[in-house]
Amino acid sequence: MSNDAATGTVLDGPHQEPPAHGLGASLAPAEARAKTEGTFPYAADLWAEGLLWAAILRSPHPHARIVSVDTAAAADMPGVRAVVTHTDIPGDSAYGRSVVDRPVFASDVVRHHGEAIAAVAADHPDTARLAAAAIAVEYEVLEPVTDPEKAFAAEPLHPDGNLIRHIPLRYGDPDMAGEVIVEGLYRIGRQDPAPIGAEAGLAVPRPDGGVEIYTASTDPHTDRDLAAACFGLDPEQVKVVVTGVPGATGDREDPGFQIPLGLLALRTGCPVKLAATREESFLGHAHRHPTLLRYRHHADGEGRLVKVEAQILLDAGAYADASSESLAAAVAFACGPYVVPHAFIEGWAVRTNNPPSGHVRGEGAMQVCAAYEGQMDKLAAKLGLEPAELRLRNVLATGDILPTGQTVTCPAPVAELLTAVRDYPLPALPKDTPEAAWLLPGGPEGAGEPGAVRRGVGYALGMVHMLGAEGADEVSTATVKVHDGIATVICAAVETGQGFTTLARQIVQETLGIEEVQVAPVDTDQPPAGPAAHGRHTWVSGGAVERAAKMVRTQLLQPLAHKFGMSTELLQITDGKITSYDGVLSTTVTEALDGKELWATAQCRPHPTEPLDDAGQGDAFVGMAFCAIRAVVDVDIELGSIRVVEMAVAQDVGRVLNPAQLATRIEAGITQGIGTALTENLRTTRGLIRRPDLTGYALPTSLDAPDIRIVRLVEERDVVAPFGAKPASAAPVVTSPAAVAAAVRAATGRPISRLPIRPQAAVAAAPGG
Repeated sequence: MSNDAATGTVLDGPHQEPPAHGLGASLAPAEARAKTEGTFPYAADLWAEGLLWAAILRSPHPHARIVSVDTAAAADMPGVRAVVTHTDIPGDSAYGRSVVDRPVFASDVVRHHGEAIAAVAADHPDTARLAAAAIAVEYEVLEPVTDPEKAFAAEPLHPDGNLIRHIPLRYGDPDMAGEVIVEGLYRIGRQDPAPIGAEAGLAVPRPDGGVEIYTASTDPHTDRDLAAACFGLDPEQVKVVVTGVPGATGDREDPGFQIPLGLLALRTGCPVKLAATREESFLGHAHRHPTLLRYRHHADGEGRLVKVEAQILLDAGAYADASSESLAAAVAFACGPYVVPHAFIEGWAVRTNNPPSGHVRGEGAMQVCAAYEGQMDKLAAKLGLEPAELRLRNVLATGDILPTGQTVTCPAPVAELLTAVRDYPLPALPKDTPEAAWLLPGGPEGAGEPGAVRRGVGYALGMVHMLGAEGADEVSTATVKVHDGIATVICAAVETGQGFTTLARQIVQETLGIEEVQVAPVDTDQPPAGPAAHGRHTWVSGGAVERAAKMVRTQLLQPLAHKFGMSTELLQITDGKITSYDGVLSTTVTEALDGKELWATAQCRPHPTEPLDDAGQGDAFVGMAFCAIRAVVDVDIELGSIRVVEMAVAQDVGRVLNPAQLATRIEAGITQGIGTALTENLRTTRGLIRRPDLTGYALPTSLDAPDIRIVRLVEERDVVAPFGAKPASAAPVVTSPAAVAAAVRAATGRPISRLPIRPQAAVAAAPGG
């Protein structure tokens, strides 16, 4: 068992001593020192000669008709170099990753609070902001549509209508019914990615009439193509250079900051920088979909599921963004990692005048996990079964069929995961003494009394899909070069904190026996690698790096194999040495290189998927990953304050590629999920964001992080995945909010059907209390 005292994370179980380098090693990130010392090149730190500063004017209304926009006062201010509105866009006036429906600048109608109206470039950031504020906009305020249930009958908010997508999943016999039926209504709030660093970027005009954009993009090639279309330029005239990304859980995927920046650089002929304030960050980027879920579960007298019926409504906000993909995940995983012979799910994603929703880690899957696990707790209570036992009677396994009709061909050790967390010893109870008052919910200065504290234990099982879905063309390209004993990896996979650059180094170390490996900075001059989401870069980009490295390995070994009359398969590279199976050949990689320069380029493309059909059926996912969490919480049932004591997690990881990095990813995912469960809710009033700052939006801190016990990592390799590994961070994000809610139910006896959990929902007398 290893224990990290600084974080409270414990990894239990038998473990071999990890190697010093290569796959399986706890190799430290190459950028760790630079980040620690404050020298890492984030976009907010960039500078250029003759720099101008940008500011964006945003709508104060969630819904309004724009009568007029007068930029004269702003343009006449000393120091202002340019003011741009929708009339100054030389190319496409709208953009979108899935659906082109979001205007760069609103022209006739404002559809959400904070929508961009105009942008300014000036010689000082204060001048730019003052000029933006001086733009006179006359609005005719309209009644906002903020209730997604009312969006169906409301007047269209967009030319494409209010309904973005409807998925009616039909699986089995609609007339089937169970002996025991439970129903529930669940609501999930609006979670913000809340990046450590707010959006920033630098745009530099090029002599050929193009522009270079330096920003923390997570999908630079798509950002380039969208920007080029709006600029009226060929994609080759726009270059996106990825700067240091200060973490990303979806918030870096909206080019709404980058396009105005590039327009200003092209208009002025000068470098232009934008550094968003925290308020602008909250107003500008996409959030997790608020979701309304209605469920009815049918089971037999033994607790085995018979049928699940559900209605799932995603609030997309003003524009489509990733709503179609999120809805597909929500509908497909609406029953969870359980065997359900009959399922009938209706899913909708609709436009409203609320803030836009988009890709946030575990989108769709997180919302339904909170709901179906609430249903499982209700079933257990009605049947008089232990919650873990009810789940064990229904868990999914390899070879079972999802309600989408897709067979689970990947490893699905769900029962093993649940058993591991169920059997793990529970933490000791807190002491009822003043010396241990810090154990009370609310912290050292909490007003609660020990006698009002109840402890609850709850379980949750979650699942996520890997890579893109429904026919997405997943492909990545990588080049590996070796020169002067140093290997260099060139791949446009962006390091967002998921550890790709470290993994790429480990792959080359493992394959070529070269310890010094560098990963080149990312820009759009390189072949595309796709977005950083759903574990893509571990699988697709890591697979491309491995294939390229193996091609270089063949180039390295072929002369030796030819000399000794054997095939390259009979040679192995270990710890920088090349040896043959019979011991005849023994030399070092350095000697074999002998000043040679070797390189190879390769692609990785997983097997194709297909869109869900009109009945919600289809092989929509490349693979899945699973997670089980047992949460232990203390609840002050008089005040409603909640303290998460411990989270025991068991996860299906396929293969551990970097033990330290994996533990960190799981811990971070659980902590993010605790924020979803207890504190994080970007509140709106009639479409207006209330307090868009980090005092109004409560993020969990290190003081809120509980002991995290990683009690089991199941390394059952997925044979179709490179290295057999599965994504690590999304599954605990999806599962942990449901586990916390289950534990609060157990402590209070209350239904807990809304996330985040409000204090008044946790005020109750405990059973028997």
